[in-house]
Amino acid sequence: MTDDVSSAKDERYSRQTRFAELGKEGQKRLADARVAIVGCGALGSTQAELLARAGVGAIRVIDRDYVEVSNLQRQMLFDEQDVRDSCPKAIAAARRLKAINSTIKVESSVADLRPGNAYDLLGDVELIMDGTDNFETRFLVNDLAVKRGIPWVYGAAVGSYGITMTIFPGQTCCLRCILPDPPGGVQPTCEIAGVLGPVTTAISALQSADALRILCGHAALIKPLLTTIDVWSGDLLQGEAPPRNPNCPVCGRKEFNYLEGQARTPISLCGRNAVQISERTTPIDLKALGKQLASVGEVKVNEFVLRAHIGEFDITVFPDARAIIKGTSDPVVARSIYAKYIGI
Repeated sequence: MTDDVSSAKDERYSRQTRFAELGKEGQKRLADARVAIVGCGALGSTQAELLARAGVGAIRVIDRDYVEVSNLQRQMLFDEQDVRDSCPKAIAAARRLKAINSTIKVESSVADLRPGNAYDLLGDVELIMDGTDNFETRFLVNDLAVKRGIPWVYGAAVGSYGITMTIFPGQTCCLRCILPDPPGGVQPTCEIAGVLGPVTTAISALQSADALRILCGHAALIKPLLTTIDVWSGDLLQGEAPPRNPNCPVCGRKEFNYLEGQARTPISLCGRNAVQISERTTPIDLKALGKQLASVGEVKVNEFVLRAHIGEFDITVFPDARAIIKGTSDPVVARSIYAKYIGI
């Protein structure tokens, strides 16, 4: 590294390294760190920007979705051109992050995190950040994190309320200690309850602060706390997370059902009146499918995604044959639409 380049790097992070608890040694650790961000919506996009600006050396952004206009109210990395292009979030995020910080490595993965790709996408990182919108994916992350001993930072937000907790496998409780099964009954979603940008920013900021502490060598400072915040009422609460449950299906009994694919079902997407279907295991030719669907609806296709409006449904298909069926939250209906227009 030349003196000029080294000097420029020192100046870039000068306000951060002057914080004594992090310092230049902590900055070097950040530069060597590898992080995966699962989901690049409101939480994930803010995490990605904060960690990129902080100089985390390698960031892998994993997201299955594309940018929509309703995202722009709170998802900081995206703009109106991304909406017009139907750009996958992982691609748009990587492009923006590289423009923010050209000195780091950014990997984009336009993919649905599944048992078949979880080891490839998460197995080589030292920290996993939760930016997801459903418990099936979080339980899969939890399975892999516990099995591989990788810390991860859970977070969620809806309305004006958010929650976060940092999990150290083998030391703290895991997510399944607290939630052995996905929450039952009707759960609030962004579409029904709405969501405020400040709460997603607040939760992702807390997540990212813990990430910096872990990555720069100060994980011991993180207390086993469950933090909740309501930006409308102004309430901020922290309570001790429960101890590890010896009967926990994951960290107690070592049953990794989500990682082994035993629990996979169609996913009703948070706030979208939509269901994700992954029925096929082989890739699909989007252009060829577009020609077929053009006779029954309006079709827009590029190398990343096909979007079709057919009757009351909006169908989004990705190259890996995964599809999002918008216009229903019923997996049975979504499967029927998938089989009718895409095929099993």
